[in-house]
Amino acid sequence: MPVTAPATGLDLPHARLPRHRALEVLCMTDARAKADAARALFEAMVAAEAAGQGIGDADTALAPAAGVALPGRPARPELVPPQKVERRRSLRTPAGRAAMIHALCHIEFNAINLALDAAWRFAGMPPRFYRDWLQVASEEALHFSLLADHLATLGAEYGDFPAHNSLWEMCDKTAGDVLARMALVPRTLEARGLDASPPVRAKLAEAGDEAAAAIIDIILRDEVGHVAIGNHWYRWLCAQRGLDPVPTYAALADQYRAPRLRGPFNLDARRAAGFDEDELAWLEASAG
Repeated sequence: MPVTAPATGLDLPHARLPRHRALEVLCMTDARAKADAARALFEAMVAAEAAGQGIGDADTALAPAAGVALPGRPARPELVPPQKVERRRSLRTPAGRAAMIHALCHIEFNAINLALDAAWRFAGMPPRFYRDWLQVASEEALHFSLLADHLATLGAEYGDFPAHNSLWEMCDKTAGDVLARMALVPRTLEARGLDASPPVRAKLAEAGDEAAAAIIDIILRDEVGHVAIGNHWYRWLCAQRGLDPVPTYAALADQYRAPRLRGPFNLDARRAAGFDEDELAWLEASAG
């Protein structure tokens, strides 16, 4: 029977029970507090490892407290369909750059939630799986904090602009199968960031926002590692189930109606993140 983790409070021994704590942090509604807590959770896990402590809840089936909606999120930003998100303004104005940085900030907030969800939801995986996704959550939290701080220099804060919920919607769709989650969140939706980051960085630098461009450099560096983690566990799961990764991915993308990816692709970054040549050939052949 699933164990219900508390929705609030900081009294869990999270060094030994990191999956319980991941669910607790996922339920938090304050974006800044969630980012801080995600980073503290990974630091506690690293300290526990150094002390020779293992994961005490790797095989425990968990569930959120009754009536708690996942993920916890602040009242703002307003969530709207993707087509209703305001078209980007000129990046040569502070307001235009604020809109862009806010969109990136929202992506990183969602990325914290996605990593925490992977850590708590899927019981029975190797301990390294949980360490990997808590590391991802910590790094996404850093990205969020850097962007939120920069947004403040442009006279805005997270929540000031409408945003969409597409990333979390795929998280919901794949809640019942860790293989589908690894295939369609880190390897698909988050991997799009590998393609999008260089042109975004170039536009921000051209607009004179070198501070924002430097943050994008950090994000791209870390996202290569995050997608590599997704690739590793996707292939590990395929091997466990006796599946060929390339046709299995195509079948999952069709089954879950994943968005059709469009080029141009950042092939160097995708190779660094662990995509092999067969996968990249399939990606380019199937691109919209």
